[in-house]
Amino acid sequence: MNVIISASELASELAGPNPPTLLDVRWQLSTAKAGGAAPFDGRAAYASGHVPGAVFVDLDADLAGPAGPAGRHPLPDLAHFGEAMRAAGVSARRPVVVYDGGQGWAAARAWWMLRWTGHPAVRVLDGGLAAWSGPVTTETEELVAGDFEPAPGALPLLDADGAAALARTGLLLDARAAERYRGDVEPIDPVGGHIPGAVSAPTTENVAENGRFRPAAELADRFKSLGVNDAAEVGVYCGSGVSAAHEVLALAVAGIPAALYVGSWSEWSAAGSRPVAAGPDPQ
Repeated sequence: MNVIISASELASELAGPNPPTLLDVRWQLSTAKAGGAAPFDGRAAYASGHVPGAVFVDLDADLAGPAGPAGRHPLPDLAHFGEAMRAAGVSARRPVVVYDGGQGWAAARAWWMLRWTGHPAVRVLDGGLAAWSGPVTTETEELVAGDFEPAPGALPLLDADGAAALARTGLLLDARAAERYRGDVEPIDPVGGHIPGAVSAPTTENVAENGRFRPAAELADRFKSLGVNDAAEVGVYCGSGVSAAHEVLALAVAGIPAALYVGSWSEWSAAGSRPVAAGPDPQ
């Protein structure tokens, strides 16, 4: 199954006899330090208008655990994740489509979580709600609980040691903005820079100006230029495992499997004892 779906394809499937379960995962990364602007309220955005039939899923509450030494968006408690997915109507034998406001990062995190825990058929709405030209509604439907039971391990996962090793033996991509990779700025985490050996590969360059993924062949060429080849294992990290999921999704569009380091830079830099590289050179 494809990992992304166009708005027109989604409209057709929603009008068909077996519509997919539809999840709204609107979320916005905040780079403000403590005392900054109030966080984006995805639930309020959902209430103000969503694709008919969609159910809201909270990234921070349902797709990640509490921030701490394991990172700002570590893996959630799987029992809670399973309960949240079943409450949203997710069943193992019914396809799922996820969307966010258009950036694609939150939807990719939901896609990755469901795929990692064994759901066989999950797609992301390419371009998110911004690409949707159909009706929106403020109404919610009565839900029938799903039967999805998480079984982790269906996609490759890295911890800090695994990411460090992969940077030496394969290809570790850093999905953050290039200035954060270089250590020129660091708006969130305590230390700037990157994991030694990692290659800068901002996930923002995987999409076109309209917010939709570049064609698969174009993505494949991009990743090849970054060092992806048939023999190399590929891993991805970012700040907290959200935008990296978007890059894992872009790699999947290009037909390239990749592991996700969920803890990412927020875990790596929090320890204070792990090596840090700065500047444009991987080492």
